[in-house]
This record gives sequence, C-alpha cells and structure tokens, in this order.
Amino acid sequence: MKDDVPNLKDFDKRLRDEASEEPTLEVPQSEPTKKTQIIAIYGKGGIGKSFTLANLSHMMAEQGKRVLLIGCDPKSDTTSLLFGGKACPTIIETSTKKNLAGEQVQIGDVCFKRGGVFAMELGGPEVGRGCGGRGIIHGFELLEKLGFHDWDFDYVLLDFLGDVVCGGFGLPIARDMAQKVILVGSNDLQSLYVANNVCSAVEYFRKLGGNVGVAGLVINKDDGSGEAQAFAKAVDIPVLASIPQDDDLRKKSANYQIVGTSESQWGSLFAGLAEEVGIAPPVRPAPLDQDGLLELFDGSETGAGVTLEPATDMDMRGKNAEPKVSLEVVYDDV
Repeated sequence: MKDDVPNLKDFDKRLRDEASEEPTLEVPQSEPTKKTQIIAIYGKGGIGKSFTLANLSHMMAEQGKRVLLIGCDPKSDTTSLLFGGKACPTIIETSTKKNLAGEQVQIGDVCFKRGGVFAMELGGPEVGRGCGGRGIIHGFELLEKLGFHDWDFDYVLLDFLGDVVCGGFGLPIARDMAQKVILVGSNDLQSLYVANNVCSAVEYFRKLGGNVGVAGLVINKDDGSGEAQAFAKAVDIPVLASIPQDDDLRKKSANYQIVGTSESQWGSLFAGLAEEVGIAPPVRPAPLDQDGLLELFDGSETGAGVTLEPATDMDMRGKNAEPKVSLEVVYDDV
C-alpha cells in the first residue's frame, strides 16, 4: 500500500518548480469564444461588490442579456439589493434541510429571478462551525448536479470575497472556471492590497498553466484622489468604470434601490460598465510588491521611511534580562 501513496515532498517540489517557470502560453487577447462568459468578481469585504454586481446584472438583463448572478460570499448579501433587501434561501442551507428530509434540491428551491436576472446564493457555515471555502466547493458540486453546464446564459457573474485566501475562494482562478476576473476597489490601501493579492493569484496560476486573466478594475466610491487609477496603471489593467462617491448612490444602496436601469440618472454609467465587461479581454496583470503598493500613496499616510529595527534577546526578556555567565571556554592568544 505504501507504494501507492504519493510522495508529498516530491509533489510539493514539482509544484514549486512549475510555479517558478515562466508560462509559454499567453492569456488570450481577444473576446472569449464561448457563448457564456463566466466572470469572477473579487474585492475586499464591504468595498461594494454586491452593489456593483446587482446593478450591473440588472442593466445587462435590461439590455436583453441572459444573466445568472451567483453569490459566493458566506455573508450571502450579493442578492439582497437585487431582491429589495429580502434574503433568499442559500444552496448550502437548502441542501442540508433537503438531505435531512430525504429530498432532492430543485432549481426553484435555490434560484430566483427579478428584472430578468436569475440569482442564487451559495451561502456558508455559521462562524466557527465550518470552512467557508469548503462550503463554496460543496455549493459548486451541487450546481453541477443541477445541470450548471447545460444552462443557457450570456453571462454568469460570480461574487467572491477577495480578502479570504483559503482554497474555495480561489476556485475560479485555480480551476479555470471563469474566463476572466474583475476587481472592485477604491482609493484606499486595504482594498487595493486585496486587488493586488488577486492579481498575484492570477499570476501564480498562470505559471501553473492556467488561462484566467484580469479584465480590469471597477473603482467604487471614487473620490478623485487617483490611487486606484494609479494602481490599475501600475499592474497594467484597464479601469472599466469609476463609480463616484455620491450621497444619492449611498442612500439608494442603503435602501436596496436598483440604479442600474435606464430609468435612473446613473443608468448610463452602468450601461457603459456592462459594455466594458462584455468586451474586455482577460490580460495578465503585473502584481506589485508591498513597497510598490505603498508607493501609490502619500508617505505621510502609510508610514513611509520606517525602517525595521531588529529586536534583541535582552528586549524579549524584559525585566528578566539578567546577564548570565557564559559557559564558552576562551583561550588566550598563543
């Protein structure tokens, strides 16, 4: 039996060797050829992915596209704005209840529609009671059983939390489940740190032979300070749209009102975003290192110029820092 068990050290070495090799295939620089574009949207929690996606998907449907929106965030808030604040049953929650009752999950149990958009939530475990990433994997396994690969959509939009790094949240990138990634960020260090991390993940799996690229950045709550634009330029990805920091948008979002419609003053903004999302090719980003990311911001805001001062053993011992007689034998010079 031991001969059948793979050598984990050898596997780890092969994986690292592959990751260090430069890829020989380039990310396609043209529009995806598949009818269905599967697009994964990543961003820091609270940055406005759900707001962006609810309005983007609504506008796409208004333009005559068939759109499926799948929430992949354990908070299960992706569809809340689309459904006027009403939470829909999650796939994981419904699956658990159905299994206990000895029943099969049906499409109507987990998929709901409004304004031409079809939407569902994967869900996740309660805090401390399971792995959110594993919940996502389970959710996609169930989607496959429900016939995911046979569904007829122009766009499938996947809403992923970007500041969680365990495996399930990286599925679209690691397994080539999506053709491209869209980042949502703002003019703040933390959201751009997350966006840069996702760029690093794309680059890592590109080196392992993956094909997912980054289509661009959506700047939400843009206050005009320019850091997000500078980030996009530095990592060599386009800005797909800049959603301004506006009190009207804030209030409408807080009240679960859709603005991604031709009837809204913001309709043209989301119409333009819908067009950009559709045609933007997946490109290979050039992620920044930590210093490069900090250089995008004013040094007075990020602590520029700080140097690392090594700690000593005496520092660590504090009040217990008593000198001890050395046991080292010292020989006189001959």
